[in-house]
Amino acid sequence: MIFQKDLGSTNVASLVERKTRYAVLFRNNDRSSNMLMSRLINLLLSLSVTARRSITFDRGFEFASLKELKKGMGTEAWFCDLSAPWQKGSVENINKRARRYLPRDTPVAALSDRSMTSICARLNAAPRKCLGYRTPAEAFRDELRRLR
Repeated sequence: MIFQKDLGSTNVASLVERKTRYAVLFRNNDRSSNMLMSRLINLLLSLSVTARRSITFDRGFEFASLKELKKGMGTEAWFCDLSAPWQKGSVENINKRARRYLPRDTPVAALSDRSMTSICARLNAAPRKCLGYRTPAEAFRDELRRLR
């Protein structure tokens, strides 16, 4: 999975599983690294260990506490290499798709968790050619079954 944040004090964090393109978006009210890592652990802990083996971050300061993921849930974390945009192509693609629902002038602080869940559901219900016209939700579900 790759994490990408949007600019601003309150921002939208986006996670995307690169194989199935399954996306999770959430409002992040605090750019401190410890708060962000705690939120990620809470979000991902319900997944099996094999489904959350690693996360790749961009090079933002809010990811400085990435070692907390290993302690908190056994997940390895890395940073993308400098000047290597191809290492986060999936998240850039999902961010572009999310912009349909979250234009740049959207007041992120006013978004409810329900709104974020609804946007995720729409993104994960759109069939993708790269998935053989399955939806990311279908592909992710199938992948989780395969990992059991």
